[in-house]
Amino acid sequence: MKKSLILLTVLIGTLSCKQKPAEAPPRNVKKYTIEQFYANKGIGGGSFSPDESKLLVHSNETGIFNLYEINLADQSMTAITRSTTESIFAVDYVPGTGEILYAADKGGNEIDHLYLRKADGTVQDLTPAPKEKANFFGWSQDKKALYYISNKRDERFFDLYKMGVGDWKATLLYQNNEGYDIAGLSWDEKAVALNKNITTSENQLFLYGLDSKKMTEISEPGKKGIYGASGFSKDGKAFYYLSNADKEFQSLEQYSLADGKRKDVFSTTWDVMYAYDSENEKYRVIAINADGKNELKVIDNKSGQEVALPEIPDGDVTAVSISTSENKMRLTVGTSKAPSNIYIYDFKTKELKKLTETLNKELNPDDLVSAEVVRYKSYDGLEIPAIYYKPQPASAQNKVPALIWVHGGPGGQSRVGYNALIQYLVNHGYAVLAVNNRGSSGYGQKFYQMDDLNHGDKDLKDCIWGKKYLQSLAYIDSSKIGIIGGSYGGYMTMAAMTFAPNEFKVGIDIFGVTNWLRTLKSIPPYWESFRSALYAELGDPFTADSVRLHKISPLFHTQHVKNPIMVLQGANDPRVLQVESDEIVAGVKKNKVPVEYIVFPDEGHGFVKKENEIKGYSAVLKFLDKYLKQEKEMKN
Repeated sequence: MKKSLILLTVLIGTLSCKQKPAEAPPRNVKKYTIEQFYANKGIGGGSFSPDESKLLVHSNETGIFNLYEINLADQSMTAITRSTTESIFAVDYVPGTGEILYAADKGGNEIDHLYLRKADGTVQDLTPAPKEKANFFGWSQDKKALYYISNKRDERFFDLYKMGVGDWKATLLYQNNEGYDIAGLSWDEKAVALNKNITTSENQLFLYGLDSKKMTEISEPGKKGIYGASGFSKDGKAFYYLSNADKEFQSLEQYSLADGKRKDVFSTTWDVMYAYDSENEKYRVIAINADGKNELKVIDNKSGQEVALPEIPDGDVTAVSISTSENKMRLTVGTSKAPSNIYIYDFKTKELKKLTETLNKELNPDDLVSAEVVRYKSYDGLEIPAIYYKPQPASAQNKVPALIWVHGGPGGQSRVGYNALIQYLVNHGYAVLAVNNRGSSGYGQKFYQMDDLNHGDKDLKDCIWGKKYLQSLAYIDSSKIGIIGGSYGGYMTMAAMTFAPNEFKVGIDIFGVTNWLRTLKSIPPYWESFRSALYAELGDPFTADSVRLHKISPLFHTQHVKNPIMVLQGANDPRVLQVESDEIVAGVKKNKVPVEYIVFPDEGHGFVKKENEIKGYSAVLKFLDKYLKQEKEMKN
């Protein structure tokens, strides 16, 4: 999968004769404030406690992410931490203890540390080196140690460590001198799975014997594509991996460690996103990316039969975990009208229980809109998938302005699911078309590669033809269409405003790349293993590619910008530095074009604090009302 330079997902559409959104009768809806939309609860995690009576989660109900426990019996939710400055994210319970493992960085700088919250409430930083970035990698089979990867030895590369539960002393298991991505570890600690990136759509996968020092290639020479580690069987006989080599979509494969034989385990007409076995391999979980929405399959490994799960209407299953006893399963499920909620499924009773209510009770779901998958034709006849949101009051007699929403990446995907900012904008009268332009993931290997070394050209044309698609709808005000995006979507926004200055009436750039030469030279050191692959897709700024990168960088062409722009940026962003936004704002201002700029001193690549989201996104609506909707009361 392409490594995303940006987390925010934005989508766009193009002209379509094949499919238009369904015409729902217009209705009057209540308008809600930004505070009401961001009074929703964000929730994540969901590890089972050792006795399986509770779940460990993180939630931002106080405005910032903290740890909570959910009692499965009565669904009560109890706060464990009360941070007011830094977001805290749940990792897991420490096996056999009342202690908790969590992760946190500083102000969005992405230098994550692992922390131990002891039973008495005190906290220990388990990875205290100042520049150390550490990620949890699992528990040992006997549950007496944890594995983690860390770049404390060399900022560029992650090594694999084992840390004992109780003494919390780290032992180096694999020193990563070659700059691989560590992708898996066998249960007996004899083999480690290693990934070597070649391009963003091609890699090699190896198994390295920690005792034998032997390297075995799992990827097949001559069969180019993505190979991803999926895990080892507990008996040490098989290694599972995902691959789209020599095919359009990713399937689950098995490799015999004894004789090297391979077999297809599961394949379909969409990508298998991930697959894993439960603790004692009773069940296999398979997640499928089906047209921008997750499909979940749980297979009983003994019978080979799929477990019949209760249906959740409009549900998009974003995460799953099965308890150690294999009696319970936690599901994180979102819809286009509500943030993700936590459910528990009991394999014995077949009961599905909803544990959380994340949607603000002041919001009536009937006033929100369901996301709709549409497709349209781009400039060259290529069919572009998109996610569409239509304001309920829109009609031929009540035309509404619209936005093209461009996702991050490159190589991201706009998906069916809840997006508070989109729902807020739609609630206030803006249609939104989130387009999966060529180069987006989820639609096959060929589609994914279509933007390589072509950024700011064909993918931008897909956005422009998304605008044409919107203009073909009778209830869209064809003269009032803007573009918005974050990270790579922010780049696409500024590319549109710079290289196609007459197409969009406004542009909203959220921490977007504007100078590819600087961004590609200044990627974080811990991205070193991905550097060459990133350069293969976008261009190498240290070679003749720099000419093209200069050409497609909006910063060097700001004199062409004609229409108002808005820029939002986190000061601690390690991926898209603040200077990117500072300079594009200064450049556009020279044109005497209206520019609004907000910098958040305590955010990184993506905004996680509610007060900042409220400030930034309320400003977005005011900007749109003034310059796109052009409401009379907002005019100068």
